[in-house]
Amino acid sequence: MKEKPGTVSNDVKKCVDDVINHVGKDITISITLALGKPIIFTNELYRRAKEDPEIKLRIITGLVLEKPKGSTELEKRFVQPLSDRIFEGVLEFDFMLDYRAGKLSKNVEVLEFFCKAGGYLNMPEAQQNHLATNYSHGSRDAIALGTNVFAQLVGFHEMDGKTMYSMGCNTDVCLAAVETLHKHRAQGKKVAIIAEANKNMPFMYGDALMEATDYDIILRGPQYDYELFCPPKESVALSDHMIGINVSTLIKDGGTIQVGIGALGDAIVSGLIMRNEHNKLYHEVLEKSEVLKRNEKLIREWGDTGVFEKGLYGSSEMFVDCFMQMYKSKILKRKVFNSIPLMKLINEGKLSPDNIPSDIIDTLIAMKAVHSNLDNEDFAFLSEFGILKKGLTYQSGSIVDGETKYSTNMNDETNRTEIRKLLGKSLLKGQVILGAFFVGPKAFYKALNDMSEEERQLFGMSGVEKVNQLYGGEELRALQRKDARFVNTGMVASVLGAIASDQLEDGRVISGIGGQYNFVAMAHALPDARSIIMIKSTKGSGKSLKSNIVFSYGHCSVPKHLRDIIVTEYGIADVRSLPEKEVIAKIINIADSRFQNQLLDQAKKAGKIPQSYQIPEEYLNNTPQKVTALLKPYQAQDVFQKFPFGTDFTADEVALGSSLKAMKGLSKGTPLKLMKGLLLEFLKPIPKSAHRYLDRMNLLNPSTIKEKFLRKSVVFALRNNKELEDSAHLQTPAPNRVVDR
Repeated sequence: MKEKPGTVSNDVKKCVDDVINHVGKDITISITLALGKPIIFTNELYRRAKEDPEIKLRIITGLVLEKPKGSTELEKRFVQPLSDRIFEGVLEFDFMLDYRAGKLSKNVEVLEFFCKAGGYLNMPEAQQNHLATNYSHGSRDAIALGTNVFAQLVGFHEMDGKTMYSMGCNTDVCLAAVETLHKHRAQGKKVAIIAEANKNMPFMYGDALMEATDYDIILRGPQYDYELFCPPKESVALSDHMIGINVSTLIKDGGTIQVGIGALGDAIVSGLIMRNEHNKLYHEVLEKSEVLKRNEKLIREWGDTGVFEKGLYGSSEMFVDCFMQMYKSKILKRKVFNSIPLMKLINEGKLSPDNIPSDIIDTLIAMKAVHSNLDNEDFAFLSEFGILKKGLTYQSGSIVDGETKYSTNMNDETNRTEIRKLLGKSLLKGQVILGAFFVGPKAFYKALNDMSEEERQLFGMSGVEKVNQLYGGEELRALQRKDARFVNTGMVASVLGAIASDQLEDGRVISGIGGQYNFVAMAHALPDARSIIMIKSTKGSGKSLKSNIVFSYGHCSVPKHLRDIIVTEYGIADVRSLPEKEVIAKIINIADSRFQNQLLDQAKKAGKIPQSYQIPEEYLNNTPQKVTALLKPYQAQDVFQKFPFGTDFTADEVALGSSLKAMKGLSKGTPLKLMKGLLLEFLKPIPKSAHRYLDRMNLLNPSTIKEKFLRKSVVFALRNNKELEDSAHLQTPAPNRVVDR
């Protein structure tokens, strides 16, 4: 490009001019998934394409974050004020607004490798343009499709008098993309690499750090400091909490954890915090639920139920708020280091990150990690990790501390004794998590921004080629990821252990495979690791109720030969290394009891399980009522809450949201009950306890017949969800107050 690398500009129109003039009008732009998309640059590029039909624009991305809109009238009345409040100052993508409205310019094409779950089910164009690719192959496939423009949102910070940039929330596929495009440029290809710098972006360290010259143009100025997209927390149902409790027993103290975003991720961490902070209560729940009794051998060998003395290390493509909650609760505290010898010593219990033994250099020499005659490279290694204290220099074969010189010849006993005076007190450059991207609520970004630089460096960011796999650093990554538990969510599990996570039987994509395959593969590659797939046992209600445990399914995300541990709200099925009859029996044991006999009959008919087999009596009461009866009484003790880590919703919005959701479920599962309930509601007066909810929905004083019907619908939804009878306790947090712990 004409501009010098690292040119800072606040003129997005000129920037787009420069890009078009350089690469031409056939543009394939790659922008990373989720938060790290440069909205202003992307919108201007899209505007040019709308104006100029000669431009051919292809957008390759994933998970475009959209403000919620609502589809029905009631949903819009509920969502709009909420969206206006939570997403104030957040910009939207113009191409996405047109895409949803069916008005995308004909010279523009959108290809995504991941989307919001269910967001494109009824959009044929999006279904046809889906890229089925592993997350770790995302950059490769985008380049193969002709990417000639790359753009991303970055953070910036002054370091030693120099402005540095950080990939911040998305190192994932961006590191590889920038590196590859620089190689393409060296080969004579025309490419453009653009950054949009936003001061609100948490400045992350590690592999996320970038020089200004890594980008061609950096857009910077007040207009680029817009608010970051901040999805609110999902509510956690009691059945989700039960899944979280089951999973929590499989996490070893001193081990590694990977977990995703959403209600189930929060449920797991809520269970782990309960285990750590209320261990007696935790064990009481385990006893009553018979989790310990049924899985004694599995938990003894692979799991743990004690407090976290050593703590956990996070190795997860998604660094989300639940990891921050573990960090605050002193669970996420096991530090790892980018050094094979140091990790070996730590794992063997011979070295602690907080206590450097006096004979550490002797030990490292014996391991051949450093030479017996310390050279400059050895000095750099020992200094980098804090084994030698700060302020030392290496000069002509000596280590200098102020006016004193120390010999580096460790073959001499006196020199070995003297060098101990220079040892540091604790190791440096440790990290408690390595993530590839992050997205979360406002409080999550604030927590990162409020940290000191030293503390924020505990949270490492890198590309998926490092986070999601072992290749290229197998020994080190295996040492770091000891006792790893890779926890993922699936939609459907077959009784043979195959998992469908990303697509329906008819081929329609629900979301995308993301990194699930990679984590499952790692779990089988590492000798002390396990893959844990969480499945909600059912979906729907009433006549639409279906089991998520099925005999067979017409799509497979994780094949049965990679089966490992499957968890539902009804228990844990450890199905690794078992013959199929035992796999089937274990998975049926954790299915909803309303479907167990049907599953067993299908297995017998196919000859996959002995005709004489019967489901054990203790597993025949797998019902939602059982889970509710077990967990609901504990809510009075501030556990198993709907929003365990707070929410941006007000108390009234929580009540309204759950009520409207339950009514929507009735419309699909038991429509006659809904119709009867609505008819009866028209014969009843409007209770005073409903007034504030109706006021929130702008339906307290309806002016049309339609609004009167909507008002009655809201009252029915609240009454059906038992919010009106129990509404007195909701008066404490005022309607405009955010619910938080």
